[in-house]
Amino acid sequence: MMKRHCLKVVQVSTLALMMSLAALATNASAQIVQVTRADARHSIGFNLGYLSVKGEDGRPDICFTGDDDCDTLVANLRGTDPLFFQFKDFNFVTFGGEWLYGVSNYLETGVGVTFYQRSVPSVYRDLENRVTGAEIAQDLKLRTVPITATVRFLPVGREGAVEPYIGAGVAFINWRYSETGEFVDSSDGSIFRANYRADGTAVGPVIVGGIRFPAGDALLAGVEVRWQKAKGDTNSVESQLLGNKLDLGGTSINFTMHLRF
Repeated sequence: MMKRHCLKVVQVSTLALMMSLAALATNASAQIVQVTRADARHSIGFNLGYLSVKGEDGRPDICFTGDDDCDTLVANLRGTDPLFFQFKDFNFVTFGGEWLYGVSNYLETGVGVTFYQRSVPSVYRDLENRVTGAEIAQDLKLRTVPITATVRFLPVGREGAVEPYIGAGVAFINWRYSETGEFVDSSDGSIFRANYRADGTAVGPVIVGGIRFPAGDALLAGVEVRWQKAKGDTNSVESQLLGNKLDLGGTSINFTMHLRF
């Protein structure tokens, strides 16, 4: 009986010791994870989104009034021989990447780059080929590559179960716009093929806001809304485009993935 009692005491003591060690290990592991997340100031992110360009109602209606600030797409819709297309056809997928640095638990800085390109078909609204009766078609193509620098505020910090943030910065948008296809000479009605284009770099503000969800120690998934505003100079004298400006503003919704280290 005495041996059985001693054996039972040893078993209970061993079990208690193992439970204590397990609790200590769990607590230490949690502390290590917490320290790791707190110390991981750098992160590399990737995003896939959808850009909605600024619509016609958001662009100034001042074309053909002697004002030099005439948007090229608006001019195409309201010229002497207007084209037919829709602004929403320029809405399209974007993708990019960014690097973030945690200045503190509540503040981040970041640099990122995004790529967007969309080709939209158009035709003359009121004209057609007088010989064949076919539509006179063109492709309107826009490409933008915004390089952004932002500062972000995280109201609940970088160690919570969720990480909402809001921020602002500046965007340097490298852009290229072209119109390729058939065109009508307004002086005699003849049809000819041509390629009109303009490019440059525009600078403007950018505002971001979103929420991230930590998935483990280093991985974060999230959703972000991004707004940007800028105007490109199309230089209608040199490019022979109808307008002098091109509004590059818009709003995008992005799905993001970040890896902290």
